Amino acid sequence: MAEVARGTLFLVVGPSGAGKDTLLDAARAVLAPDGAYVFPQREITRPADAGGEAHIAIDTQAFAAKKAAGGYALCWDAHGLHYGIDADIVSELAAGRHVVCNVSRGAVEAARACFQPMRVVLVTASLATLAARIAARGRESAEEIEARLLRSAAQEPLGPDVSVIENDATLEEAVAAFMAALGASALPRPTQH
Repeated sequence: MAEVARGTLFLVVGPSGAGKDTLLDAARAVLAPDGAYVFPQREITRPADAGGEAHIAIDTQAFAAKKAAGGYALCWDAHGLHYGIDADIVSELAAGRHVVCNVSRGAVEAARACFQPMRVVLVTASLATLAARIAARGRESAEEIEARLLRSAAQEPLGPDVSVIENDATLEEAVAAFMAALGASALPRPTQH
């Protein structure tokens, strides 16, 4: 039996309002059904009904216990919340499946140290576009929106493993660029048994 090539870990990063969730949803609809790509939901210490992305709600105490037990492949803190990607992605990657995760830019270096092959897909947009999209969500106050915009100016990840998508044009153009960044047609698919 031939050895299965490891899957690639794709870290989708970028400022709030860049359109990461929209692009992830579009890619998931196309790529997830055949099983070659996996799109794990983030666990967040935010109520399930808080709006925004579909996520797995977890309380702070349960998050801390799971983190201490090694239950997260990646975890980070942002905006007063704790975020985690379940450790089961390790077995998905080992089985040759490609894993696509929405993570904080601050999680990139830790992931680079632990996971290869790995690629970063940086989704960004102009400040005006970001502000309009964040305001449309209706989750944040004007002060919180301003803080998110200031954070968007933070150092972006650099390196040969980073693809940048400027998401200011049409949804179709952004989805096409995102699918290309995921190498949807170029990466090896896991062998079906």
